[in-house]
Amino acid sequence: MKLVVRVLVFFLFVGNAFSQDDLKDWYHKDPSEGYMGVSIDKAYAELLKGKQSQPVIVAIIDSGVDIYHEDLADNIWTNPGEIPDNNIDDDGNGYIDDVNGWNFIGGPDGKNVGPDSYEVTRLYGKYKYKYENANPILLNDEDKKEYLQFQVYKKEVDKNRSKAQKAIDEVEGIRATVMASLDALKTKLDLDSLEYTYDNLSKIETADQFVIIGGRIIQDFAKPGEKFDITEIKEFIEADINKDINKQREKLDFAYNPDYDPRSTIVMDDYSNSKETNYGNNDVKGPDSFHGTHVAGIVGAVQNNDIGMNGVASNVRIMSVRTVPDGDERDKDVANAIRYAVDNGASIINMSFGKGYAWDKDIVDDAVKYATKKDVLLVHAAGNSAQDNDETGNFPNDKYNKASGFLFWKKKKSKNWIEVGALSPEPGENSVASFSNYGQTNVDIFAPGVQIYATLPENKYSFLQGTSMASPVVAGVAAVLRSYFPTLRADQIKEIIMESATPLDLMVKKPGDKSGELVEFKTLSVQGGTVNLYNAVKLAQNTKGKKKLKKQKKGNA
Repeated sequence: MKLVVRVLVFFLFVGNAFSQDDLKDWYHKDPSEGYMGVSIDKAYAELLKGKQSQPVIVAIIDSGVDIYHEDLADNIWTNPGEIPDNNIDDDGNGYIDDVNGWNFIGGPDGKNVGPDSYEVTRLYGKYKYKYENANPILLNDEDKKEYLQFQVYKKEVDKNRSKAQKAIDEVEGIRATVMASLDALKTKLDLDSLEYTYDNLSKIETADQFVIIGGRIIQDFAKPGEKFDITEIKEFIEADINKDINKQREKLDFAYNPDYDPRSTIVMDDYSNSKETNYGNNDVKGPDSFHGTHVAGIVGAVQNNDIGMNGVASNVRIMSVRTVPDGDERDKDVANAIRYAVDNGASIINMSFGKGYAWDKDIVDDAVKYATKKDVLLVHAAGNSAQDNDETGNFPNDKYNKASGFLFWKKKKSKNWIEVGALSPEPGENSVASFSNYGQTNVDIFAPGVQIYATLPENKYSFLQGTSMASPVVAGVAAVLRSYFPTLRADQIKEIIMESATPLDLMVKKPGDKSGELVEFKTLSVQGGTVNLYNAVKLAQNTKGKKKLKKQKKGNA
């Protein structure tokens, strides 16, 4: 997209966002109000009012959380066994001064990982030394399989590096054209002794294409009757171009650079040892907590304090476990983050991250098994690639890589895992977010994930979208259920969420399908519906144990 067009789209988007105050809490509304909401307000008003609840710890495994945010601070988890800032591991859990959580992508000297590579890049780098110049004819069968996989990694990395460089070259070309056009316009106005106003643009007579383009650019920044400052406009566009270029350079320097390694210089762990646990630091915010703070607010921003917005859960404690850099999270860190959350009392873990490849799936599987055994519910975003998760890899996931027990031929999966796709506000053929992953087997349920208003660092708020936003809606619903119905197990909570979902009997556009053909919504997930807190509370009220829930399922079928 050309720069000035993209800038214009940006302004239009911001204008729409500010005009949509009524959408700030759309996902809290009941479907009867015309939105694809999850009946949060109705549940509190009609079913939970005056009822007793107990605090529930929700771990946010993410990029970090601004624990001092005005709308989060009162709901941040505090480790009762740790004395702040005494540089002692008071509770003996292996982590010094972990007062509000832990940071697995930080170093002992307080430094933090910002950008990191993608997993496909790391895998490419892992096998590059061995297979880059290998002759496949001379390889044994086992090495030949690795070699073929290496070629897949290499192709993807090379393709994306080429795309990034091409994008840089294109933007540099745009820069040259835009700046030359604005300079030509300035010269023409000066020669014609015309004041720099929008209305004077129509008085210019010229066949110079640079002057014409310059005038069109100015029209995107000025209005009839207004003056404009060409220097200011040039500076604005220059800054925007630099952002574009820096984004692409980050792909070359970090994301798709097999030689980039922040572990050895920042984290300083033994990365080859996936079972190592005692590394990182206690900076649970980190250098960029934009994503994690938004996720945390959806789950547990303080309710009814006349500040910002309301989280889904009313009696919740947010534990920040910083694990996700600007790049792909690493399996070792994910496994340690899950275990840390479980060992420190979290009963729900939200994971709004994912990737297409796995470095050490077994170590993550072991952590998921551990959480499942300890009665912890794991809620995971399905991804934003508009892909079918039944056909394409998406990690982490609920399926164990290795079979266990007597059923050695059958690989099991976690019963405490919920995979979440994203919905738009209004019902209809565009109900499913155009970016959302889906899967009739591997995506469990859908939840609101478009135009979600929530907290940002430094006491700010904004609308964001993604399955990253849908996942904490479900995690928040689960937190409400565990808070008001503490005797229910994690697998029962999942079952209640699934069975109480609002069924959507809709024909919708399938994400990623450019043909425009409509499909039945129920074919895009296991449940074929969207989470609904009101229905879930009603079902939980009638659930005393798993047998009763199973009977109720039969009655509803």
